[in-house]
Amino acid sequence: MAASRIVFLMYHELELAGRELCQSEPGYVRYILPLEMFRSQMAWMKQTGWRGLSVGEALRYPSDPTVCITFDDGCETDLIAATPVLREFGFNATFYLTAGFLSTPGYLNASQVRDLDAQGFQIGCHSMTHSYLSDLSEAELKREVVDAKHNIEKILGHPIEHFSCPGGRYDQRTLQMARHAGFATVANSRFCANSPTTNPYNLGRVAMLRDVTLEQFSATCRGRGLWKKGLQHQTRRAVQRVLGNRAYDHLRAILLGEPRP
Repeated sequence: MAASRIVFLMYHELELAGRELCQSEPGYVRYILPLEMFRSQMAWMKQTGWRGLSVGEALRYPSDPTVCITFDDGCETDLIAATPVLREFGFNATFYLTAGFLSTPGYLNASQVRDLDAQGFQIGCHSMTHSYLSDLSEAELKREVVDAKHNIEKILGHPIEHFSCPGGRYDQRTLQMARHAGFATVANSRFCANSPTTNPYNLGRVAMLRDVTLEQFSATCRGRGLWKKGLQHQTRRAVQRVLGNRAYDHLRAILLGEPRP
């Protein structure tokens, strides 16, 4: 991968032995890594001289081998599982919180959010209720972006600057609302590396799936093969636009063997 091109990795809840996941649907579980798999990825990075940065740090685009580490949703495992591993290897990360999930079973509470922040990890926003933003009215979109930001800032006592779109679904109204709210960046789920020329309101991220091998993880960090995944992503987005989010998810649930909504 060329210098100053950085892959932004997207993680979610981590799986711990004997602990129930926040959700059990196959479409959710495929994004959940066992803790030891996450630790082996971080260990590989450390052993091979890679750095793991937050979004704010990654936007400086250092030329040494670097990835940006991000987590979505605000699950409690962010604090009790992910951060001990990140601290062990000297890495930073950005944790995008779904404001409406906080203090519900399996998710961080306000005190834990402040603990995460006090440890030096970056806090971002992942909407209010994890709704698909492109489906919402203007008033609903404001709640998901602006009000969610304010709720998290009230907990922290300081501003936050970074937003990620649930399901990678967004439209131009979303980006305008994010700018209006004072966010400096918006991240989606495009399979690409980011660079100094990337629009900060169009930051791509690569989701880490539970079936990824360490060899595949290494290739992803180096940006290898992302163009193939990018083409697949574009195809899925085209189908989503034609069918609409609800019909697309219904079809996807059938293909993945999930219970029908």
